[in-house]
Amino acid sequence: MESLVSDSLDSAAAQNLGRASLQIIHDIKNQLNSLKLYATYLRKRLDPEKEADLLATVAKLVAGLDRAAEDLNGLVRYGRPLALNLQPGVDVRQLMQAISANFDKSEPGEAPARAFLSPAGEAFAGTFDAGALAEALRTIAYEAWKTGASKGGVAPEARLSRDPDQSQPSALIEWAPVSFGSNDVFKSFNGSLGVKMSLAAKIIEAQGGSCEHQGSSLRVRLPLSR
Repeated sequence: MESLVSDSLDSAAAQNLGRASLQIIHDIKNQLNSLKLYATYLRKRLDPEKEADLLATVAKLVAGLDRAAEDLNGLVRYGRPLALNLQPGVDVRQLMQAISANFDKSEPGEAPARAFLSPAGEAFAGTFDAGALAEALRTIAYEAWKTGASKGGVAPEARLSRDPDQSQPSALIEWAPVSFGSNDVFKSFNGSLGVKMSLAAKIIEAQGGSCEHQGSSLRVRLPLSR
């Protein structure tokens, strides 16, 4: 199935598609949650010693319903306006340090996490919604890390710096190397990954930033205070 890229739709068509889809998605999500309740009930009633195979099947069913509900919830959030609480003095470096601390360990067979790199003595404060921005950056960092960790390859390195190509003070965060294929991962709604990354990009763009997927790297630019 060919992936849907947001650039292939004009603005009016995208808005109409979003309005038509939101209620349907909401209803489907409620149905999936009901199925999950039934499956969870069955799992509790099964005897693990006598019905191990059936129990494993039900566990897989619950996990699949969880993933589907999460994807639908992401689509609903993407289609609705963002309510941001912007505050001055939010430190991008601190957000990235907290996020990277979650990737300082790896399981056997996975790629070790790379250190988060940033220049000493530089200021990276701006006016952002700290919670929303942290959520978006965490999503990008985790999906970037998975491209190396899940394949036993090289985990990407996260690097924060000042962007010299911008007219106003800007932070540049880059993850490399990553491997997401040829489609722009921030604009493709192909599967769970596409939904999560598109929502992350929407959150960042709503705060004056931008997201870029080029070759083997991901870049996020964020406006900083003067």
